[in-house]
Amino acid sequence: MEFFKANPAIPFMRQRWIAALISAVIFIASVVSLCVNGLNLGLDFTGGTQVEVSLPNTITASGLRDQLMQAGFQEALVQAYAQNNSHENRFSVRVGLYPQLTQEQLKANLSSAMPSAEMSALEYIGPQVGKQLLSNGILAIVLAFIGTMAYIAMRFEYRFSLSAAIALVHDPVLILGVFSFFHLDFDMIVLTGLLTVIGYSLNDTIVVYDRVRENFRKIRKCTSLEIMDLSINQTLSRTIMTSGLTFMVVLALFLFGGQSVHGFSLALMLGIVVGTYSSIYVAGALAVAFGLTRTSLIPQQKVIDERP
Repeated sequence: MEFFKANPAIPFMRQRWIAALISAVIFIASVVSLCVNGLNLGLDFTGGTQVEVSLPNTITASGLRDQLMQAGFQEALVQAYAQNNSHENRFSVRVGLYPQLTQEQLKANLSSAMPSAEMSALEYIGPQVGKQLLSNGILAIVLAFIGTMAYIAMRFEYRFSLSAAIALVHDPVLILGVFSFFHLDFDMIVLTGLLTVIGYSLNDTIVVYDRVRENFRKIRKCTSLEIMDLSINQTLSRTIMTSGLTFMVVLALFLFGGQSVHGFSLALMLGIVVGTYSSIYVAGALAVAFGLTRTSLIPQQKVIDERP
């Protein structure tokens, strides 16, 4: 199914310098925000206490969160966990580190904040565990980059690999910049969304690169810029439909999925927009800027002189 009835002829590469300027400004602003503000790390990375509570079904997750914040637990996270029966709801409550309180004192404070709650399965997450989770998350991103670059270099060409790697750095840095600038919570589920964005953005990039290689073999009188424009336009219908439908699903998750998945869905929404943009204006434009030509993808056949 085609979104456009005929192949469009949008001159994407003509706007590559304007796009490069916009990307550079936003990228630098994101890096500055990360250096100045840092990330507002969630309890997964900083440590804290998690407890499961059962409450009457008249209390909602947002109501319980407001109740805890009024009691002094400003960083409390509440997630509807399960429903025991028709009269009770079960929630997972997470609060930050309170080093001045013992676990018994903290449990007593939680009990006073939720007088009608029946608490069970109290777990403590130390800061060392949080640091290890953060280190493992960073390691996962680095390994994803290395594996991606190796795969593209083997399947296509090193110019493609380098430009795709830069695009994959560009996307998560912009998303992290948004979370840093607006002081949004960055926890394990947001990190999962970030890794998902890397794979999603790479998928669009690979589709464009595959069409570029195919067009270089079929069309012999076009320049690299013309081939890149043609390839992007030929895959534009697929890109818009895939990204648009995915964005609608993630938007519904953001609006109706509850606070526990707000960070994840926001990271995905930003990633869909930024990833689609970078597949065109970052990965594609950089491949041309690095000197991509027909001979880069199609080796010239050697002429063997058989004359005596």
